[in-house]
Amino acid sequence: MLRSFLIYLSKAAWARQAVTRWSFAWRAASRFVAGEKLEDAIRVVQALNNKGINATLDLLGEHTNNTDKALQALQEVIGVFEAIDQAGVRSNVSIKLTQIGLAVDEDLCRQNLERILENAEKHNTFVRIDMEDSPWVDKTLELYHYIHDQCGCENVGVVIQAYLFRSEKDVARLVKDCGRVRLCKGAYDEPADIAFPKKVDVDRNFDKLIGMLIDGALAAGSPEVSIDGKIPPIPAIATHDEKRVEYAKKLISQAGLPKSAIEFQMLNGIRRDLQEKLAEEGYPVRVYVPFGTEWYSYYVRRLAERPANLWFFLSNLFRS
Repeated sequence: MLRSFLIYLSKAAWARQAVTRWSFAWRAASRFVAGEKLEDAIRVVQALNNKGINATLDLLGEHTNNTDKALQALQEVIGVFEAIDQAGVRSNVSIKLTQIGLAVDEDLCRQNLERILENAEKHNTFVRIDMEDSPWVDKTLELYHYIHDQCGCENVGVVIQAYLFRSEKDVARLVKDCGRVRLCKGAYDEPADIAFPKKVDVDRNFDKLIGMLIDGALAAGSPEVSIDGKIPPIPAIATHDEKRVEYAKKLISQAGLPKSAIEFQMLNGIRRDLQEKLAEEGYPVRVYVPFGTEWYSYYVRRLAERPANLWFFLSNLFRS
């Protein structure tokens, strides 16, 4: 119930207007969000790189509702590639398709995605297409398969959410086509007819999908993370759950997959201890570093994922 309410708040315009006026709200959000400006995010990436950790930069924003905003997002994303090169940091880029026009016009979104990937290729880097809530899953995967399978674009990957019933079938197709997949549990509130409602079932499916991704990586020749940290291997295991991490490590060892042919991904500001431990053990680690003025929805979803984050927020509210 609480999680559903917070997911609702993450989308509510009235709540956004109220919360973003509170100065302490940004102070709380800054644990997870690198800053409102690109240069803030670059500094966070530099600090991560100094610890042997790679990054993916994400300009926050989704559900763009007009062409001008979609084109503005396009230009800002292109600017991220340039900033990465100028700073010499070990990072690639993550995007949401609704940010670049999927909800406005599918052709506009496709054209914007093609331009983004052309620029990524010029900068020898990689783009991860984030997955959004269930109404957008089909369109996101259709566009990904068009750009990857039909157009032959290799510097792009996608995200799969383990809590959806359909994800086993989606992963099977992706690994068959050597797709690079970021596997996460899922951060939206989905109906029980399309998603596992119980954590134990999500965990079980997550572990099954890890095995499928490892098998897919082996079948593809175990491609490793690039030397500059920009191009990820096929499986990217995105979790802060130490049991899932240990299970993945066990499967990697049993399968004989090199450590550099898989990477663990985590969110900025969460489980820094586990991030650093895995990096010290020789596993590639990539941290998702969000930035920008549209931080509200992202932050409230983090509150929904972990009650401790909510109590931290409320304690600041009552002190303010």
